[in-house]
Amino acid sequence: MTVGIFRNHLASEVLDITGELRLTAAQLHGDEPPQVTAAVAAGVETVIKVVAAGSRAVHCIDEHAADIIMVDSPDPGSGVPFDWSLVGNLVTEHKILLAGGLRPNNVAEAIRRVQPWGVDVASGVEDAPAHKDPRAIARFVTEARAAAN
Repeated sequence: MTVGIFRNHLASEVLDITGELRLTAAQLHGDEPPQVTAAVAAGVETVIKVVAAGSRAVHCIDEHAADIIMVDSPDPGSGVPFDWSLVGNLVTEHKILLAGGLRPNNVAEAIRRVQPWGVDVASGVEDAPAHKDPRAIARFVTEARAAAN
């Protein structure tokens, strides 16, 4: 799956970019209204809508035409885990992609507790800002796979 990440773009912009780059998914990481999500979903194979854990947006997620819901930290990009209980029953109603503060040393516990469809990691496998550590990535994947079995 090739994913473009967008924040508060017009649906037409998302569709133009995903079409031009032949992306198979669009991750909407902003305050897009349900109409934008629906318009993007009409032209992109998979739509991932991102919501902050504990936010009002979580309670309105059913209004969006998203295939996957990413639940992220209230402070995205901070690398700080949030209270995973905030995911609540979303996991029984949607494909949940868990993000926010995941690292090799906590991803297995997060998977066991939340039982998400998938997990997302960025800063949790870096050895310096914006520099991924291949060993940390491998350990993250190993831990995630072991917890999912």
